[in-house]
Amino acid sequence: MTHILDETDRAILRSLQIDAAQSVDDISAKVHLSRNACWRRIKAMEQSGVITGRVALVDPAKVGAPLTAMVLIRTNAHDAKWMAEFQTTLRSLPEVVGAYRMTGDLDYVLRVRVADVPAYDNFYKRLTSRISVSDISASFVMEEIKDTTAVPL
Repeated sequence: MTHILDETDRAILRSLQIDAAQSVDDISAKVHLSRNACWRRIKAMEQSGVITGRVALVDPAKVGAPLTAMVLIRTNAHDAKWMAEFQTTLRSLPEVVGAYRMTGDLDYVLRVRVADVPAYDNFYKRLTSRISVSDISASFVMEEIKDTTAVPL
């Protein structure tokens, strides 16, 4: 089901991306709609897949995962079996918070959250014991300048 967004839908989405826990009453006041009209729009966006979920954003440092590593992977294997094993492996490793298949020189970039460099080393060993890659390297994030889950509307 396709959902064509109008400016009111976009305003609702902007509000939800800031705070998904706010009440429909609060959102409806911000976007100048009745509570029921706002609720119907939110439900329609959920049913059409525009809204895919609502989550709590957690401070990584406060839960023991302050270090972000960007893991760069090259592989010589591009067959369907390897790709399926790779995806299964990544989904089983909770430290992987983002995984992207790339164009250009790199094949994949992973965004990994860990406690420290020894925890990254443990992750590295588990990853490379389960899947073969031709080259893997990591860069550690020294400062997060911008990190958002909000999609530009």
